[in-house]
Amino acid sequence: MDVSDDADRLQTLLYSSYSADVVRQLERPLLDDGVPLMRMAASAVARVTLSLLDDEDLDVEDARVTVLAGAGDNGGDGLYAGAELAREGAQVTAVAVGHSLHEDAFRAFVRAGGRVLVLDPAADIPGCTSGFSAGEAGERLQAAVECARGAHVVLDAMTGIGVAGALRGVAGTLASSLGMDGVLPDKPALPNNDPSADLPLVVAVDAPSGVGVDDGSLPGPYIPADVTVTFGAMKPCAMVPPASYACGRITLVDFGFDVDDAVPFAEMTDGDFVTDSIRLPQLSDGKYSRGVVGLVTGSARYPGAAVLSSAAAARTNTGMVRYLGPQRAQDMVLSSLPEVVIGKGRVQSWVVGSGVPAGDDEASDSDFQRETIAALLKHYALPQETDLGDDADAKHADALDMPPIVVDAGALDLLPGKVPAQVVVTPHAGELARMLTRLGENEVGVDEVCSQPLACARKLRELTGATVLLKGAVTMVVGTDGERNERVILSGRAPAWMSTAGSGDVLAGMLGALLAQQDDMLAEDPALVPEVVAAGAYMHGLAGAIASQSEQRGWHRPQIYGHSKKQHFGEIGHPIIASDIIGSIQPAFLQLL
Repeated sequence: MDVSDDADRLQTLLYSSYSADVVRQLERPLLDDGVPLMRMAASAVARVTLSLLDDEDLDVEDARVTVLAGAGDNGGDGLYAGAELAREGAQVTAVAVGHSLHEDAFRAFVRAGGRVLVLDPAADIPGCTSGFSAGEAGERLQAAVECARGAHVVLDAMTGIGVAGALRGVAGTLASSLGMDGVLPDKPALPNNDPSADLPLVVAVDAPSGVGVDDGSLPGPYIPADVTVTFGAMKPCAMVPPASYACGRITLVDFGFDVDDAVPFAEMTDGDFVTDSIRLPQLSDGKYSRGVVGLVTGSARYPGAAVLSSAAAARTNTGMVRYLGPQRAQDMVLSSLPEVVIGKGRVQSWVVGSGVPAGDDEASDSDFQRETIAALLKHYALPQETDLGDDADAKHADALDMPPIVVDAGALDLLPGKVPAQVVVTPHAGELARMLTRLGENEVGVDEVCSQPLACARKLRELTGATVLLKGAVTMVVGTDGERNERVILSGRAPAWMSTAGSGDVLAGMLGALLAQQDDMLAEDPALVPEVVAAGAYMHGLAGAIASQSEQRGWHRPQIYGHSKKQHFGEIGHPIIASDIIGSIQPAFLQLL
């Protein structure tokens, strides 16, 4: 493998995540060849831990380390790492949370001078007491909690990637006592994602115990990590929120997996990804060939959204913006952007709903914008499964021939039943909860969306057929790969300063502009739709980062163990308003190109 091939492989590893099953398939050829993956993983955990102790100015001989060790290979990783730290002089105690421990790792740990505390009365661990009373089991559990809380570092090796669903039993009780119970990590959005100064520091071995490894959810008790040392390839929980927020800083131990034919569960955008969605002007271009965006945004009550969405679209590399809306909004748009054309005409994309009253708003009944949007969206409705005959075929073809449309805010409740993939819906968590409730049989709450956002976004795509963009610190795009398979693309570029009024209106305008400039390629290749939408989310975040002068973001690229120097992430930045984001769109283009 030459240098460029290896660089491409590392880039793929850093920006792609794979399900636990795929990771096991990737490691199988190495295990069959006798590659000592467990020892490699454990050594990396130990070296990262020693680096953390050094950062805290703690001599390893004075350090107290607690290993929360499960019965499987993940517990073995933790025990081998604990043995290495013990040989370096640390005081290491392993808390056995299950019936057994990995035999070879346990022997190495004991030989290195590590101590073991068994919590399960039914445990069968050589040389360790078992069969103790329920009262003593409670005392041992309390001792384990105190041991962990009194440590300088906790190595979380309870469950790894092999457990699905909420933690139960001893592991669940420990996670509740030492971590959190199904609630979102409660930390300020800082620029560097560095470990906190509070002790103990938690190092997750492969993945934090209790997180949804394959879906990024927080199904119950879990232990948030300051650092996660993950092995071989990124798992979804390291990218998909809210679990990704519990991973802290991520170090990836490269085992040399051959990922050429592996299908990622989710991909993360970067600058190179985005440039593919930017259409550079050509010598033969006129304003129409560069893309025309039609906007039905703003309203008599919320005219500012018309200005924000129009200005964002105009500055995102498009040839023309057409605007349809009430007189007051028209006047405000023209005052801000005299280049905008008022009225109907041919467009290459639509943006609808930003600043339009939703159905539950008291102003919605009399709002003409809603009527216009509803009439437009009817053209995107696919025939129902019960529809038969030539009329259904014609309706299906007509819907597929419609230009891409971004459906935002007040238009989300106007979405017809099933629509094609060029319909892009852009809800935040509350709007997604309301959409799922309207489309399903059960009421969905905001808390449910926040604890399992990807599952909810996937459900909305299943119910509607639309490409779904769920806004957040890590924005999720769920669409199609063009062969009826699902594709998940994430963007974690945005700083938290962007959670401000009007930011979503700016995003909608930018998305419309990027979709408009694709030269009808979206109709030929539906897989481009989620790519362009994710690129728009990244560019929106980059513009916000430039405006706020912040390097804080929802997701930071992992370090490759042994390859990377410690990253410096810059400043936390300052507050901004939506208009500041628009002012930074052009600098964002310059940076990307």
